[in-house]
Amino acid sequence: MVLFRRVTWHFSGNNYAFTVIVAALVLICLHNIAYAQKKELLVATKEAPPFSMKTDDGTWSGVSIALWKEIAGELDLKYRFIETDLQGMLDGLKEGRYDAAVAALTVTEERETVFDFTHPFYTTGLGIAVQQVHESWTAVVKRFFSSAFLKVILLLAVILLIFGFLVWLLEKRKNPEQFSNSVKGIGDGFWWAAVTMTTVGYGDKAPKTLAGRIIATIWMFTAIIIISSFTASITSSLTVSQLGSAIKGPEDLPGHRVASIKGSTSERYLTSHRITYVNFANIEEGLKAVVDGKVDCMVYDAPLLKYYIARDKYKLSVVKRVFEQQYYAFGLIQNSPLRENINRVLLEKTELPWWQDTLFQYIGK
Repeated sequence: MVLFRRVTWHFSGNNYAFTVIVAALVLICLHNIAYAQKKELLVATKEAPPFSMKTDDGTWSGVSIALWKEIAGELDLKYRFIETDLQGMLDGLKEGRYDAAVAALTVTEERETVFDFTHPFYTTGLGIAVQQVHESWTAVVKRFFSSAFLKVILLLAVILLIFGFLVWLLEKRKNPEQFSNSVKGIGDGFWWAAVTMTTVGYGDKAPKTLAGRIIATIWMFTAIIIISSFTASITSSLTVSQLGSAIKGPEDLPGHRVASIKGSTSERYLTSHRITYVNFANIEEGLKAVVDGKVDCMVYDAPLLKYYIARDKYKLSVVKRVFEQQYYAFGLIQNSPLRENINRVLLEKTELPWWQDTLFQYIGK
């Protein structure tokens, strides 16, 4: 206050406006100093492995936690973690009940309007968790006798019959010893077409007329294409392998039962794209609903989905496509005086080999 009075007295009179500005700056500096010297910062966090995890003894670890501890140590900040859920974290920052939030917190435009973010420290996106689908040999046999497969066989038989019939018509008079002049010769033509297509080459039947050989040449090249396509069809139909889910990406979500978490960026994405979804209290409940068949999939942050699936050994997988790019950052109360200092140290720490070692420790390659 003495400093404020001296500044006010020195710049009184004509310099009144300048006096007010300087006084305001002084007050801001004093406020920042007082804030930075608070005995304890209240830092909200929640279970979001591998970014924030609570151990059995009540301590916290993870990617975000490790980075926060490094920054707090550098700035000599005293703090205390307070466990809450996502909505409690967002509301607490908005209302000023918490000084910071440390977890897997995504930067969004809506959140930026009610509280501040530091610089991002991790880039990821949304993922989709679906059930793993496997087939047994019984399913393969059923597919072998399926209507679709039988239609392919029938179509191939018709094509063989057409080319065999054409050769028989051209050869039955001048080559009756190989292609009978009777209706029985149609069978000879069918046999010749099948042998030619499969490149077995018995040589027991071969056209001798010019027209017959032209048809045979056309059939040889046509048969190469047909046999290649047919082989690929057989392979894909009969190979026992893990089948992909009907959901390959976000464009497949409409029409399916989708799980999400209230207040998350996944809920925001689903709402904006008019995709029907069901909210669950946490990621574990959502994944269990997918396992139990209550929903078809779960949309959430890709690294968190992968971590929970691997940790709890759910028979689920995350589709390869990651979408809706996300940036993880620390949340701070609006106009936080700590923001600039935290950003400076954050940028320094994430450029060090220590940061890559930390990511590898918790996330892997």
